[in-house]
Amino acid sequence: MTGTLIPWGLARVQRAGLAACLIAVPMTAAADDAPSPDAAHVSQTWAVHGQTTFTEQGNLAFSAPYTGPNSLPPVAEGRETFDLTVFAGVRPWQGSEIWANPEVDQGFGLHDTLGAAGFPSGEAYKVGAIDPYVRLQRLFLRQTIDLGGERAAVDADQNQLAGSQTANRIVLTIGKFNVTDVFDTNGLAHDPRRDFLNWALIDAGTFDYAADAWGYTVGASVEWYEGGWVTRLGVFDLSDVPNSPRLDANFGQFQMVGELERDFKIGGEAGALKLTGFLSRGRMASYADAIALGEATDEPPNVALVRQYRGRGGLSFDLQQQLTADLGLFARGGFAGGGVEPYEFTDIDRTISAGLSLNGKRWGRASDTIAIGGVVNGISSLHQQYLAAGGLGILIGDGQLPHPTNENILETYYDFGFGRFAHVTFDYQFVDNPGYNSDRGPVSIFAARLHAQF
Repeated sequence: MTGTLIPWGLARVQRAGLAACLIAVPMTAAADDAPSPDAAHVSQTWAVHGQTTFTEQGNLAFSAPYTGPNSLPPVAEGRETFDLTVFAGVRPWQGSEIWANPEVDQGFGLHDTLGAAGFPSGEAYKVGAIDPYVRLQRLFLRQTIDLGGERAAVDADQNQLAGSQTANRIVLTIGKFNVTDVFDTNGLAHDPRRDFLNWALIDAGTFDYAADAWGYTVGASVEWYEGGWVTRLGVFDLSDVPNSPRLDANFGQFQMVGELERDFKIGGEAGALKLTGFLSRGRMASYADAIALGEATDEPPNVALVRQYRGRGGLSFDLQQQLTADLGLFARGGFAGGGVEPYEFTDIDRTISAGLSLNGKRWGRASDTIAIGGVVNGISSLHQQYLAAGGLGILIGDGQLPHPTNENILETYYDFGFGRFAHVTFDYQFVDNPGYNSDRGPVSIFAARLHAQF
């Protein structure tokens, strides 16, 4: 989606145990001012949308000769997550939109969202709760400045008011939102409420984007659309310490993100290629320092003891290409500085992923989708040494790592669509070498997801 925050949003993460059903009537209002002279598009002045998602996920028992603090337990386990989101928006002046997203969350990811660098549920936060709780996940202003070119309609959606915009434009977004609402978006693999669940498939696993433990941050972005090219720049607040539920109060630790997108057609089918880079500046540890201190004190290395103000960067690509009207291809790949600890996302220093998504129109189920995707994640040699000495990462840490290797993941799902308002999805993931450990696994993970929206 161009020029808007992605509907339904993303946050990585966790919730569990409460099923719910939304029954509501959409509420919208059209602007009194006349449409632009070159396109008679209705322009909304306000709207309210909503969504609810319930996910049940569990793994089968698997082989593991040892288990550490951040290991996925080798016994069979099941967890649930639930969320309910309201998307309330208003257009105070021409080209502007203000959106607020209060959300109810509940539940946990498998083993409290620990055990695999490519964690199997993007519907599971890093902070779980038995009882439902409410948070304001997004509150932002978006301003679109038309620069000319063909005018097209903008459909009403979650976090998007109906209206129109020109092909060439500038879009400014400021406030609290998810960095991946704007950067590294992909229409086939990006939304754990509607497509893939695994963290390393819905985003580039190396994109260590600024976020609190729920996946949101405060910052600003600017997008410039011009003749099939899109340039995006953003600056965002980091957490006060890596992987924290609190953002840095003074914006003294921050991240800069840049992205270049080229839209094109191959054989008459639409495609897009994005190149995304980030640079974080904050108090982070080098693995070399943590290992050295651990050896000097005869203790497991601990990154929290050696953090200094420094930088960590990364680069990734994101490809989406329609092969036919109903079959799409996606691919991502990236790397990040493997000598310094990841700050916000997960323990991945290099990644490559790809997959296919097929619409069910050819078998008479136009609202259905079947898809398959695979990902290979890796870490640097220093990162391996840190884990082998007993160090713990954001999501992984088996207490030892005598036989390190790549983490390989395969995911497939079938989504049954009932119009555009309700979906039931069945998902399977095969995780080989979880936490880069060839001594443990492989793990089979099954999930069922219920999603409704208005």
